[in-house]
Amino acid sequence: MADPIKGVGEMNRVTRSGGVVVACVWDHSGRQSPVSPLWDGARLLDPHVGDESALPGARAGSLGEIFGEAGLDDVEESELSMSVTHQSFDDWWEPFTLGVGPAGRYVRQLAPPKREELRSTVLDLIGREPFTLHSVAWAARGLAG
Repeated sequence: MADPIKGVGEMNRVTRSGGVVVACVWDHSGRQSPVSPLWDGARLLDPHVGDESALPGARAGSLGEIFGEAGLDDVEESELSMSVTHQSFDDWWEPFTLGVGPAGRYVRQLAPPKREELRSTVLDLIGREPFTLHSVAWAARGLAG
């Protein structure tokens, strides 16, 4: 969301009083998201690359702060852990080439030789196939006022 406090505030507004509002965001700040290997590879090639770690909600405690500022009551935060096994690197990599989300936009804007260099670097980081990515998402829940 461009303005997460305003966005969650709108969720609060349209939820009946006492209703539950929830959201979750990958732990980009802690480098525990499904796209973390891509950003790890990008940082090896360009230490100054802008990644997703500063996005609202992408660190522990951030969603709770947003929910509180948006006027929700009884805000609770939690950590959700999950693992996904990918049978091939290409199945994991291909969605980035479509330009979706910050990681995809980053991959798409690279010149083809740089894109292939990034792909090769990330493949080296991941290693063998199949591979399992262990990820964390931050979740918050609050009651509409």
